[in-house]
Amino acid sequence: MKISDAVILMAGTGSRLRGSAETIAKPLIPIVGRPLISYAIDSFDKAGVETIHVVVGPNGDELAAAVAPLLPALMKFNPIPNQNWQKQNGVSVLAAAGKVRAPFFLAMGDHLFERSILDQLLAQADPTRLNLAIDRKIASIFDLDDAMKVRTAGNRIVAIGKKLDDYDAIDTGIFICPESIFEYLRRVLRKGDCSLADGVRLMAEEGNALAVDIGEAWWQDVDTPEMLGRAEQEATRLL
Repeated sequence: MKISDAVILMAGTGSRLRGSAETIAKPLIPIVGRPLISYAIDSFDKAGVETIHVVVGPNGDELAAAVAPLLPALMKFNPIPNQNWQKQNGVSVLAAAGKVRAPFFLAMGDHLFERSILDQLLAQADPTRLNLAIDRKIASIFDLDDAMKVRTAGNRIVAIGKKLDDYDAIDTGIFICPESIFEYLRRVLRKGDCSLADGVRLMAEEGNALAVDIGEAWWQDVDTPEMLGRAEQEATRLL
């Protein structure tokens, strides 16, 4: 499978990390001497992505200007403003509707991950359905309380949520998405707001959300000073 576009969500304010880096936007925080977001950009480049779309919120122009030089020379760059950045991250995904070629990669601007996760998605994804990279190594999750839990049946997602009691995997925040994700998110948004997990949940209810196991691959959400410390210890494997 060939995926030409990737969407990276960067519209959040990163408030839980402000104590460690008040003046630096979270995607630009240095990890082993490089901006956090540069690792994802490099992985997408090696996976064959041609265009990176970044969804930005407050100070979006400044953030986009700082991210642009991190891209390889031939990779296209498309900043997408989210005027409703105070809402949940499903609204940030919706900001990319009509601007991205599907199927597309979707990732979070504050996640580090090994490129092999993208390879697993490319090898196993169904381009007509949502495909979420999931981690079954639950004992290795750094902050399990805050993690997005997933319950699966074979390769199907049957439930998702941070408060799930019965789960067998963790959401890594890395997806291959079909065009239909936008319509599912619009359906949820009729309530006034929507998270990405809300959209995944609705797709799962209709049999349109699949889980792709990352196996032994490593990833890390960087959402608190403690997670930042863990990421700095582990990120040398990405160099």
